This record gives sequence, structure tokens and C-alpha cells, in this order.
Amino acid sequence: MAGAFHVPPSRAAQVEGKRILLIDDVLTTGATAEGCARALKAAGAARVDLAVVARVKERRGLTI
Repeated sequence: MAGAFHVPPSRAAQVEGKRILLIDDVLTTGATAEGCARALKAAGAARVDLAVVARVKERRGLTI
């Protein structure tokens, strides 16, 4: 997911210096949440937190 998300320059002022709460319905590997958080931080967000409704506990070869 690296590079899949970005904050358009026209919206950067809405993000800069803000605390952002991401809400995800299901967390599997965390790649989507991480990609979003990185894009928000790169745009100047002061902090990015994550709330998750459900997560995948185990998957073959993957434990989170």
C-alpha cells in the first residue's frame, strides 16, 4: 500500500497540525491503515490514531 494514498495539496491545510482519527471496519494486516497514516503525517498531521471495529486474529502464517 506504500504510495497508494496521498493528501491533495488543496486539502493539506485541513490536515496540517491536526489530530486525525482513522476508523477502519476490519484490520487484517494493517497495511491500509498504515498507508493512510503515512500520507496524513506527510501532509503535516500532528498525530494519527486508529480505531478498529474488528480485526483478524490469525491467518495462516500471519499473526497480529
